[in-house]
Amino acid sequence: MPSDPRSHWTLGYCTNIHAGTEVPQICDTLKNISAEVGRIRQADGRLGVGLWLPRAACTTLRRHGMPPLVKAIAQNKLLAYTINGFPFEDFHKERVKHDVYQPTWWTDERVAYTRDLAKVLAELLPEKTTTGTISTLPIGWPKQVDEHESNDRELRLRDASEEEVHHAGTNFRRLAEDLRMLENRTGKRIIVAIEPEPGCLLERADQLVEWFETQLPDPTHRRYIGVCHDVCHSAVMMEDQRKTLQRYADAGIVLGKIQISSAVVADWQSIDAADHEATLQQLRSFAEDRYLHQTGRLLADGSFELAEDLPELLDQMTHTPVTDQRWVIHFHVPIFMQKFGHLRTTQDQIAETLDAVEQLSASPVKGSSRNKRPLEFTGHLEVETYAWSVLPEDMRSGDLAVDIAHELDWLNELL
Repeated sequence: MPSDPRSHWTLGYCTNIHAGTEVPQICDTLKNISAEVGRIRQADGRLGVGLWLPRAACTTLRRHGMPPLVKAIAQNKLLAYTINGFPFEDFHKERVKHDVYQPTWWTDERVAYTRDLAKVLAELLPEKTTTGTISTLPIGWPKQVDEHESNDRELRLRDASEEEVHHAGTNFRRLAEDLRMLENRTGKRIIVAIEPEPGCLLERADQLVEWFETQLPDPTHRRYIGVCHDVCHSAVMMEDQRKTLQRYADAGIVLGKIQISSAVVADWQSIDAADHEATLQQLRSFAEDRYLHQTGRLLADGSFELAEDLPELLDQMTHTPVTDQRWVIHFHVPIFMQKFGHLRTTQDQIAETLDAVEQLSASPVKGSSRNKRPLEFTGHLEVETYAWSVLPEDMRSGDLAVDIAHELDWLNELL
Protein backbone atom coordinates (compact mmCIF):
# COMPACT_ATOMS: atom_id res chain seq x y z
CA MET A 1 0.00 0.00 0.00
CA PRO A 2 1.23 3.55 -0.71
CA SER A 3 2.39 5.45 2.37
CA ASP A 4 0.24 8.22 3.84
CA PRO A 5 1.53 11.47 2.24
CA ARG A 6 0.70 13.36 5.43
CA SER A 7 3.29 11.32 7.30
CA HIS A 8 5.94 13.15 5.28
CA TRP A 9 4.63 16.62 6.12
CA THR A 10 6.59 18.78 8.59
CA LEU A 11 4.63 20.46 11.37
CA GLY A 12 5.71 23.37 13.55
CA TYR A 13 4.67 26.72 14.96
CA CYS A 14 5.78 30.21 13.94
CA THR A 15 7.92 32.07 16.46
CA ASN A 16 6.60 35.48 15.39
CA ILE A 17 4.33 34.86 18.40
CA HIS A 18 7.27 35.93 20.55
CA ALA A 19 8.72 39.41 20.98
CA GLY A 20 12.44 40.01 20.62
CA THR A 21 14.40 41.38 17.68
CA GLU A 22 17.97 40.52 18.71
CA VAL A 23 19.72 37.13 18.58
CA PRO A 24 20.13 36.73 22.38
CA GLN A 25 16.41 37.38 22.94
CA ILE A 26 15.46 34.92 20.22
CA CYS A 27 17.74 32.23 21.64
CA ASP A 28 16.30 32.77 25.14
CA THR A 29 12.78 32.33 23.76
CA LEU A 30 13.73 29.09 22.04
CA LYS A 31 15.20 27.85 25.32
CA ASN A 32 12.43 29.00 27.66
CA ILE A 33 9.24 28.68 25.61
CA SER A 34 9.81 26.58 22.48
CA ALA A 35 11.63 23.87 24.41
CA GLU A 36 8.82 23.88 26.98
CA VAL A 37 6.27 23.35 24.20
CA GLY A 38 8.24 20.29 23.16
CA ARG A 39 8.32 18.95 26.70
CA ILE A 40 4.57 19.46 27.13
CA ARG A 41 3.81 17.63 23.90
CA GLN A 42 6.19 14.76 24.67
CA ALA A 43 6.32 14.04 20.96
CA ASP A 44 8.99 11.92 19.33
CA GLY A 45 11.69 13.79 17.46
CA ARG A 46 12.33 17.51 17.32
CA LEU A 47 9.73 20.25 17.64
CA GLY A 48 9.35 22.15 14.38
CA VAL A 49 9.77 25.92 14.60
CA GLY A 50 9.10 28.44 11.88
CA LEU A 51 11.66 31.06 12.82
CA TRP A 52 10.98 34.77 12.75
CA LEU A 53 14.30 36.60 12.36
CA PRO A 54 13.75 40.34 11.93
CA ARG A 55 16.33 42.45 10.16
CA ALA A 56 18.37 43.24 13.28
CA ALA A 57 18.82 39.57 14.19
CA CYS A 58 19.44 38.51 10.61
CA THR A 59 22.14 41.16 10.19
CA THR A 60 23.87 39.99 13.37
CA LEU A 61 23.85 36.38 12.22
CA ARG A 62 25.30 37.26 8.83
CA ARG A 63 28.03 39.47 10.32
CA HIS A 64 29.00 37.56 13.44
CA GLY A 65 28.14 33.96 12.69
CA MET A 66 25.51 31.35 13.39
CA PRO A 67 26.79 29.44 16.45
CA PRO A 68 24.46 30.99 19.08
CA LEU A 69 21.33 30.19 17.07
CA VAL A 70 22.57 26.78 15.94
CA LYS A 71 23.35 25.91 19.56
CA ALA A 72 19.93 27.08 20.80
CA ILE A 73 18.16 24.98 18.19
CA ALA A 74 20.23 21.84 18.78
CA GLN A 75 20.27 21.93 22.58
CA ASN A 76 16.51 22.45 22.82
CA LYS A 77 15.63 19.67 20.36
CA LEU A 78 14.12 21.98 17.75
CA LEU A 79 13.87 21.68 13.98
CA ALA A 80 14.26 24.87 11.92
CA TYR A 81 12.73 24.15 8.52
CA THR A 82 11.03 27.39 7.54
CA ILE A 83 11.28 31.14 8.21
CA ASN A 84 8.60 33.81 8.34
CA GLY A 85 10.21 36.62 6.36
CA PHE A 86 7.08 38.81 6.25
CA PRO A 87 7.61 41.14 9.26
CA PHE A 88 10.84 43.08 8.65
CA GLU A 89 11.06 45.06 11.90
CA ASP A 90 9.64 44.75 15.43
CA PHE A 91 6.37 42.81 15.12
CA HIS A 92 5.45 43.43 18.76
CA LYS A 93 5.76 47.19 19.07
CA GLU A 94 2.78 49.11 20.39
CA ARG A 95 1.35 49.78 16.92
CA VAL A 96 2.22 47.70 13.85
CA LYS A 97 -0.78 48.02 11.49
CA HIS A 98 0.42 48.97 7.95
CA ASP A 99 4.09 49.08 8.96
CA VAL A 100 4.26 45.29 8.52
CA TYR A 101 4.03 45.84 4.74
CA GLN A 102 7.26 47.85 4.67
CA PRO A 103 9.70 47.72 3.03
CA THR A 104 7.98 46.67 -0.18
CA TRP A 105 9.33 44.24 -2.75
CA TRP A 106 10.43 47.02 -5.09
CA THR A 107 13.04 48.16 -2.54
CA ASP A 108 16.63 47.00 -2.14
CA GLU A 109 16.09 46.52 1.61
CA ARG A 110 13.50 43.79 1.14
CA VAL A 111 15.65 41.92 -1.40
CA ALA A 112 18.79 42.06 0.75
CA TYR A 113 16.92 40.93 3.86
CA THR A 114 15.31 37.96 2.10
CA ARG A 115 18.58 36.94 0.47
CA ASP A 116 20.23 36.93 3.91
CA LEU A 117 17.38 34.87 5.38
CA ALA A 118 17.91 32.28 2.62
CA LYS A 119 21.58 31.97 3.48
CA VAL A 120 20.77 31.62 7.18
CA LEU A 121 18.17 28.93 6.52
CA ALA A 122 20.51 27.00 4.24
CA GLU A 123 22.93 26.75 7.17
CA LEU A 124 20.23 25.78 9.68
CA LEU A 125 18.64 22.96 7.68
CA PRO A 126 19.64 19.46 8.83
CA GLU A 127 22.20 17.71 6.64
CA LYS A 128 19.70 15.38 4.95
CA THR A 129 17.03 18.07 4.50
CA THR A 130 17.31 19.62 1.07
CA THR A 131 14.37 22.05 1.01
CA GLY A 132 13.59 25.09 3.14
CA THR A 133 10.93 27.77 2.80
CA ILE A 134 10.59 31.48 3.54
CA SER A 135 7.22 33.25 3.46
CA THR A 136 7.14 36.89 2.39
CA LEU A 137 4.72 39.74 1.82
CA PRO A 138 2.66 39.96 -1.40
CA ILE A 139 4.60 42.86 -2.96
CA GLY A 140 3.21 45.56 -0.65
CA TRP A 141 0.17 47.60 0.32
CA PRO A 142 -1.50 49.49 -2.58
CA LYS A 143 -1.25 52.85 -0.83
CA GLN A 144 2.21 54.21 -0.12
CA VAL A 145 3.36 57.26 1.79
CA ASP A 146 4.18 60.06 -0.64
CA GLU A 147 7.54 61.29 0.62
CA HIS A 148 7.33 64.48 -1.48
CA GLU A 149 3.85 65.53 -0.39
CA SER A 150 3.94 64.47 3.27
CA ASN A 151 5.07 66.69 6.10
CA ASP A 152 5.43 66.38 9.85
CA ARG A 153 1.75 67.11 10.42
CA GLU A 154 0.12 64.95 7.79
CA LEU A 155 0.94 61.84 5.80
CA ARG A 156 -0.27 61.83 2.22
CA LEU A 157 -0.78 58.55 0.39
CA ARG A 158 -0.39 57.63 -3.26
CA ASP A 159 -1.10 54.52 -5.30
CA ALA A 160 1.77 52.14 -5.98
CA SER A 161 2.88 52.67 -9.57
CA GLU A 162 3.01 50.08 -12.34
CA GLU A 163 6.74 50.73 -12.56
CA GLU A 164 7.17 49.84 -8.88
CA VAL A 165 5.16 46.64 -9.20
CA HIS A 166 7.16 45.67 -12.29
CA HIS A 167 10.40 46.38 -10.43
CA ALA A 168 9.20 44.02 -7.70
CA GLY A 169 9.02 41.35 -10.40
CA THR A 170 12.58 42.18 -11.44
CA ASN A 171 13.70 41.78 -7.84
CA PHE A 172 12.06 38.37 -7.56
CA ARG A 173 13.69 37.22 -10.79
CA ARG A 174 17.08 38.32 -9.49
CA LEU A 175 16.39 36.57 -6.20
CA ALA A 176 15.50 33.36 -8.06
CA GLU A 177 18.92 33.45 -9.69
CA ASP A 178 20.57 34.01 -6.29
CA LEU A 179 18.68 31.03 -4.88
CA ARG A 180 19.72 28.88 -7.85
CA MET A 181 23.35 29.65 -7.12
CA LEU A 182 22.78 29.01 -3.41
CA GLU A 183 21.40 25.55 -4.21
CA ASN A 184 24.34 24.81 -6.50
CA ARG A 185 26.73 25.78 -3.72
CA THR A 186 25.02 24.17 -0.71
CA GLY A 187 22.63 21.54 -2.07
CA LYS A 188 19.78 23.36 -0.28
CA ARG A 189 16.78 24.51 -2.29
CA ILE A 190 15.28 27.56 -0.58
CA ILE A 191 11.81 28.54 -1.80
CA VAL A 192 10.58 32.08 -1.16
CA ALA A 193 6.80 31.82 -0.89
CA ILE A 194 4.64 34.88 -1.56
CA GLU A 195 1.77 35.09 0.95
CA PRO A 196 -1.43 36.70 -0.39
CA GLU A 197 -3.08 38.87 2.25
CA PRO A 198 -6.38 40.82 2.26
CA GLY A 199 -5.92 44.40 1.12
CA CYS A 200 -2.44 43.90 -0.35
CA LEU A 201 -1.46 44.18 -4.00
CA LEU A 202 -1.82 40.40 -4.26
CA GLU A 203 -4.80 39.46 -2.09
CA ARG A 204 -6.45 36.71 -4.16
CA ALA A 205 -5.26 33.56 -5.90
CA ASP A 206 -6.25 34.88 -9.32
CA GLN A 207 -4.14 38.00 -8.82
CA LEU A 208 -1.13 35.99 -7.71
CA VAL A 209 -1.40 33.60 -10.67
CA GLU A 210 -1.72 36.49 -13.12
CA TRP A 211 1.31 38.19 -11.56
CA PHE A 212 3.34 34.98 -11.86
CA GLU A 213 2.37 34.65 -15.51
CA THR A 214 3.52 38.21 -16.17
CA GLN A 215 6.56 38.48 -13.94
CA LEU A 216 7.76 34.92 -13.27
CA PRO A 217 6.94 32.91 -16.40
CA ASP A 218 10.10 30.80 -16.50
CA PRO A 219 10.14 27.38 -14.76
CA THR A 220 13.52 28.29 -13.27
CA HIS A 221 11.88 31.24 -11.52
CA ARG A 222 9.14 28.99 -10.17
CA ARG A 223 11.57 26.48 -8.76
CA TYR A 224 12.56 29.08 -6.17
CA ILE A 225 9.57 31.45 -5.97
CA GLY A 226 6.26 29.96 -4.88
CA VAL A 227 3.21 30.68 -2.75
CA CYS A 228 2.47 30.52 0.96
CA HIS A 229 -1.20 29.69 1.50
CA ASP A 230 -2.54 31.22 4.72
CA VAL A 231 -5.88 29.57 5.50
CA CYS A 232 -7.15 32.58 7.46
CA HIS A 233 -6.30 35.06 4.69
CA SER A 234 -8.10 33.02 2.06
CA ALA A 235 -11.11 32.68 4.36
CA VAL A 236 -11.29 36.46 4.92
CA MET A 237 -11.43 36.93 1.13
CA MET A 238 -14.17 34.26 1.10
CA GLU A 239 -12.26 32.15 -1.41
CA ASP A 240 -12.97 28.46 -1.84
CA GLN A 241 -9.88 26.80 -0.34
CA ARG A 242 -9.81 23.88 -2.79
CA LYS A 243 -10.36 26.05 -5.87
CA THR A 244 -7.61 28.38 -4.71
CA LEU A 245 -5.12 25.51 -4.40
CA GLN A 246 -6.30 24.10 -7.73
CA ARG A 247 -5.42 27.44 -9.38
CA TYR A 248 -1.87 27.15 -8.06
CA ALA A 249 -1.59 23.56 -9.28
CA ASP A 250 -2.88 24.45 -12.74
CA ALA A 251 -0.43 27.36 -12.98
CA GLY A 252 2.55 25.23 -11.93
CA ILE A 253 3.25 27.34 -8.85
CA VAL A 254 4.91 25.44 -6.02
CA LEU A 255 3.10 25.51 -2.68
CA GLY A 256 5.98 26.45 -0.42
CA LYS A 257 4.09 26.18 2.83
CA ILE A 258 0.66 26.35 4.41
CA GLN A 259 0.15 28.65 7.35
CA ILE A 260 -2.44 26.99 9.55
CA SER A 261 -4.59 29.78 10.90
CA SER A 262 -8.20 30.52 11.76
CA ALA A 263 -10.28 33.70 11.41
CA VAL A 264 -13.20 35.10 13.42
CA VAL A 265 -16.69 34.85 11.87
CA ALA A 266 -19.82 36.84 12.63
CA ASP A 267 -22.56 34.97 10.76
CA TRP A 268 -25.24 37.62 11.02
CA GLN A 269 -27.90 35.53 9.29
CA SER A 270 -27.69 32.81 11.92
CA ILE A 271 -27.46 35.22 14.88
CA ASP A 272 -30.79 36.31 16.28
CA ALA A 273 -31.44 39.98 15.53
CA ALA A 274 -31.92 40.60 19.26
CA ASP A 275 -28.30 39.47 19.77
CA HIS A 276 -26.70 41.69 17.14
CA GLU A 277 -25.77 44.43 19.60
CA ALA A 278 -24.21 41.89 21.97
CA THR A 279 -22.27 40.42 19.03
CA LEU A 280 -20.94 43.84 18.07
CA GLN A 281 -19.88 44.33 21.67
CA GLN A 282 -18.05 40.99 21.59
CA LEU A 283 -16.33 42.02 18.35
CA ARG A 284 -15.08 45.19 20.03
CA SER A 285 -12.86 43.00 22.22
CA PHE A 286 -10.98 42.08 19.01
CA ALA A 287 -10.70 45.69 17.76
CA GLU A 288 -7.21 46.27 19.17
CA ASP A 289 -4.59 48.78 18.06
CA ARG A 290 -1.48 46.70 17.32
CA TYR A 291 -2.36 44.67 14.22
CA LEU A 292 -4.49 45.32 11.16
CA HIS A 293 -7.73 43.35 11.17
CA GLN A 294 -9.11 43.43 7.63
CA THR A 295 -12.71 42.26 7.49
CA GLY A 296 -14.39 40.52 4.58
CA ARG A 297 -18.07 41.47 4.33
CA LEU A 298 -20.72 39.47 2.50
CA LEU A 299 -23.33 42.18 2.00
CA ALA A 300 -27.10 41.80 1.94
CA ASP A 301 -27.14 41.68 -1.88
CA GLY A 302 -24.52 38.90 -1.97
CA SER A 303 -21.62 41.12 -3.05
CA PHE A 304 -18.24 41.15 -1.31
CA GLU A 305 -16.55 44.15 0.25
CA LEU A 306 -13.32 44.36 2.23
CA ALA A 307 -13.15 46.72 5.20
CA GLU A 308 -9.58 47.81 5.89
CA ASP A 309 -9.68 47.46 9.69
CA LEU A 310 -12.21 46.13 12.20
CA PRO A 311 -12.11 49.14 14.59
CA GLU A 312 -13.04 51.51 11.77
CA LEU A 313 -15.82 49.20 10.61
CA LEU A 314 -17.29 48.98 14.11
CA ASP A 315 -17.17 52.77 14.43
CA GLN A 316 -19.38 52.97 11.34
CA MET A 317 -22.02 50.66 12.82
CA THR A 318 -24.69 53.04 14.10
CA HIS A 319 -27.65 50.68 14.09
CA THR A 320 -28.74 47.11 14.67
CA PRO A 321 -29.66 44.61 13.46
CA VAL A 322 -26.77 44.36 11.01
CA THR A 323 -27.98 43.86 7.45
CA ASP A 324 -24.79 42.16 6.17
CA GLN A 325 -24.93 38.39 5.77
CA ARG A 326 -21.51 37.61 7.23
CA TRP A 327 -18.19 39.05 8.37
CA VAL A 328 -14.87 37.19 8.37
CA ILE A 329 -12.19 38.99 10.38
CA HIS A 330 -8.42 38.75 9.93
CA PHE A 331 -7.63 37.95 13.54
CA HIS A 332 -5.62 34.77 14.02
CA VAL A 333 -7.43 32.95 16.84
CA PRO A 334 -6.42 29.60 18.37
CA ILE A 335 -6.98 26.87 15.81
CA PHE A 336 -8.53 24.51 18.38
CA MET A 337 -11.46 26.91 18.92
CA GLN A 338 -14.66 26.52 16.92
CA LYS A 339 -17.12 28.84 18.63
CA PHE A 340 -17.14 31.38 21.46
CA GLY A 341 -20.12 33.48 22.49
CA HIS A 342 -22.02 34.66 19.43
CA LEU A 343 -18.97 34.22 17.20
CA ARG A 344 -17.38 31.23 15.53
CA THR A 345 -14.20 30.58 13.57
CA THR A 346 -13.11 29.25 10.18
CA GLN A 347 -11.60 26.18 11.82
CA ASP A 348 -13.42 23.82 9.43
CA GLN A 349 -11.50 25.33 6.50
CA ILE A 350 -8.22 23.96 7.89
CA ALA A 351 -9.39 20.39 7.30
CA GLU A 352 -10.75 21.38 3.88
CA THR A 353 -7.35 22.83 2.96
CA LEU A 354 -5.36 19.80 4.08
CA ASP A 355 -7.71 17.37 2.32
CA ALA A 356 -7.47 19.40 -0.88
CA VAL A 357 -3.67 19.55 -0.74
CA GLU A 358 -3.42 15.81 -0.21
CA GLN A 359 -5.70 15.12 -3.20
CA LEU A 360 -4.22 17.74 -5.52
CA SER A 361 -0.62 16.71 -4.86
CA ALA A 362 -1.33 13.06 -5.67
CA SER A 363 -0.12 11.72 -9.01
CA PRO A 364 -2.83 11.97 -11.69
CA VAL A 365 -4.84 8.85 -12.41
CA LYS A 366 -4.10 7.47 -15.88
CA GLY A 367 -6.90 8.29 -18.31
CA SER A 368 -8.52 10.75 -15.91
CA SER A 369 -9.12 14.38 -16.86
CA ARG A 370 -8.98 15.38 -13.18
CA ASN A 371 -5.81 16.73 -11.63
CA LYS A 372 -3.78 16.76 -14.84
CA ARG A 373 -0.93 18.60 -13.13
CA PRO A 374 -0.33 17.64 -9.52
CA LEU A 375 0.28 20.37 -6.97
CA GLU A 376 3.92 20.54 -5.92
CA PHE A 377 3.91 20.85 -2.12
CA THR A 378 6.96 20.90 0.14
CA GLY A 379 4.99 19.44 3.04
CA HIS A 380 5.67 22.44 5.27
CA LEU A 381 2.89 23.30 7.73
CA GLU A 382 3.25 26.22 10.12
CA VAL A 383 0.73 27.14 12.82
CA GLU A 384 0.69 30.93 12.84
CA THR A 385 -1.47 32.25 15.66
CA TYR A 386 0.65 35.35 16.19
CA ALA A 387 -2.06 37.29 18.04
CA TRP A 388 -1.88 35.55 21.44
CA SER A 389 -0.68 38.75 23.14
CA VAL A 390 -3.73 40.73 22.00
CA LEU A 391 -6.39 38.03 22.35
CA PRO A 392 -9.19 38.63 24.86
CA GLU A 393 -7.96 37.23 28.17
CA ASP A 394 -10.73 34.64 28.45
CA MET A 395 -9.33 32.96 25.30
CA ARG A 396 -5.88 32.38 26.87
CA SER A 397 -4.88 29.86 29.50
CA GLY A 398 -2.24 32.15 30.96
CA ASP A 399 0.60 29.83 29.93
CA LEU A 400 1.70 30.50 26.35
CA ALA A 401 3.65 27.24 26.02
CA VAL A 402 0.54 25.28 27.04
CA ASP A 403 -1.58 27.16 24.50
CA ILE A 404 0.90 26.57 21.67
CA ALA A 405 1.15 22.87 22.54
CA HIS A 406 -2.65 22.64 22.54
CA GLU A 407 -2.75 24.00 18.98
CA LEU A 408 -0.06 21.62 17.76
CA ASP A 409 -1.77 18.65 19.42
CA TRP A 410 -5.10 19.60 17.81
CA LEU A 411 -3.52 19.82 14.37
CA ASN A 412 -1.56 16.61 14.84
CA GLU A 413 -4.80 14.81 15.72
CA LEU A 414 -6.45 16.28 12.62
CA LEU A 415 -3.60 14.99 10.48
